[in-house]
Amino acid sequence: MTMFDDRERAFEAKYARDEEIAFRVIARRNRLLGQWAAGLMKLTPEETEAYAKAVVQADFEETGDDDVVRKLYGDLIAANVEIDEATVRKAMDAQMTEARRQLIEAP
Repeated sequence: MTMFDDRERAFEAKYARDEEIAFRVIARRNRLLGQWAAGLMKLTPEETEAYAKAVVQADFEETGDDDVVRKLYGDLIAANVEIDEATVRKAMDAQMTEARRQLIEAP
């Protein structure tokens, strides 16, 4: 039974590690998205940092990405940036790729 117990513990540890990495990738993606949107809104470096943190926090409002898209799109429109929701989602995909590259593929 020890061999099976060891395998079970290893599987649980791997699952926990995979979940932690997924959480970190999404948080990094949201931070990168905040920086991207801040650039479009022409925010100062200090405002950019605060805005990126606010985008990360927005992801905790509901399950999925809609809360982040809604925040980014609404803020960009309020800042008179001509953009559509599809462009925000496309940026989200691009930043997800970059976040994975930064966290998973980094040496």
